[in-house]
Amino acid sequence: MRLFLLLSLAALLSAAQPEPIYYLLWFDTEDYVEPASDDAAMRLAQELDKLGVRGTFKVVGEKARVLEKRGRKDVIAALAKHDIGYHAENHSIPPSPAVYMRPLGLLEGAAEFERREGPGARDVARIFGKTPSCYGQPGNSWGPQSLMALRKLGIPVYMDETRQVGLNHQPFWYGGILNVLNLQQFSPRANLNKPEDLEEGKRAFDVAVAAARKRGGPGFIQSYYHPTEWVTTEFWDTNFRHGIYRAPADYQKPKARTPESQAQAWRNFLEFVKYVKSTPGIRFVTARELPALMADPVTRPNAQEALAQFRETIDMRGPHSAADLLLAILGVSPRYVDGPAERVATTVTADVSRQKFEYAKRQAVAHIEQTGRIPSHVFVDSATLAIGDFAAMLAHDTGGAAVPVRTGVLAFERHIATDGKKTFDWPIHPVGFDGSPLLELGRLQAWTLKPARAK
Repeated sequence: MRLFLLLSLAALLSAAQPEPIYYLLWFDTEDYVEPASDDAAMRLAQELDKLGVRGTFKVVGEKARVLEKRGRKDVIAALAKHDIGYHAENHSIPPSPAVYMRPLGLLEGAAEFERREGPGARDVARIFGKTPSCYGQPGNSWGPQSLMALRKLGIPVYMDETRQVGLNHQPFWYGGILNVLNLQQFSPRANLNKPEDLEEGKRAFDVAVAAARKRGGPGFIQSYYHPTEWVTTEFWDTNFRHGIYRAPADYQKPKARTPESQAQAWRNFLEFVKYVKSTPGIRFVTARELPALMADPVTRPNAQEALAQFRETIDMRGPHSAADLLLAILGVSPRYVDGPAERVATTVTADVSRQKFEYAKRQAVAHIEQTGRIPSHVFVDSATLAIGDFAAMLAHDTGGAAVPVRTGVLAFERHIATDGKKTFDWPIHPVGFDGSPLLELGRLQAWTLKPARAK
């Protein structure tokens, strides 16, 4: 009886506990121009140690090498006690990732990203003694080709804040990578400049917590900073404004904070972290811990549910991406596949005979199994059927002698931004830079988009 009562009490106490809110605190550790930023990064790590908090330091490859050249083993050791992510090879020396990926397709862009960014990732791993847990783009220099390259580099998480792609302002799977991106109101922070910034940051955090609680289930909130913010009043990479190259000998140091301003910045930040930590149900996690918290993204959808979804629109359904649903309809075993490499229009104009339609299905399956990608189209004779139209035809196929051509509405594309100038408006990009080709490729990869669910 006593055991029964104890178990009942434990169950009641467990039920009374709110669902956890996972909180990510990360730092873009990038400034290799101002040496004082080295000490700021070290102090951040040490202050978090005192609070019993682990953060994620996303380190630029050149920053890691500069720390090594300066003999800052103390900084490296302090940061290595925390989680280490990756923040690009050199951050802002042109061309930035979006600039060099924009003219390239999916495969070419992935190869170029790996060629340019791979050395920095390997240097960060060598210097800090651990493979980076995550990647985040410099500024808003985003491109979907990076996801394919990150998988090859063994980096499982994309963690940053930008508006090109997002799903309900919570983590999502996209491109075979766990993305913590575009959290918007779930990315509160206390600015560092004035005492009132602290209270404003606390209010923003409380609003985010309340919104997460209202949604139900585990939620995710993040805050991010740059170590250089504690020692300078402007960012170091204005040396490369508008995508203009400047040699190291010509670097200009950013304007320094006054001692009083630095002290204010530390007060605001440390009080903010203490406030976050004191909030019931908050659990600090690092990017390295995230994948283990998530349910397996590779699951088998019900083929009938997949058909029902595609009869309405070509979209994700529950925990399944549109790609997952297409594989289920075609009878392909569950696996991750990339989206199409290009967009091809339908040129088929007449109903497709049963024999030719079945042959097209076999060709689609062969493409998926041989390339690991959804085909952009299938052929009927020498004419093309866009993959979305083909999916709609699959969903409406009644088994007759011929299958009418249909137009598939790719509803999942709504989660990709449409303004190629606004979403890439970063002072380091060339004036008037337009990333629309990257957004178009992002829409093709949105076949893979689906929510990430905590276990």
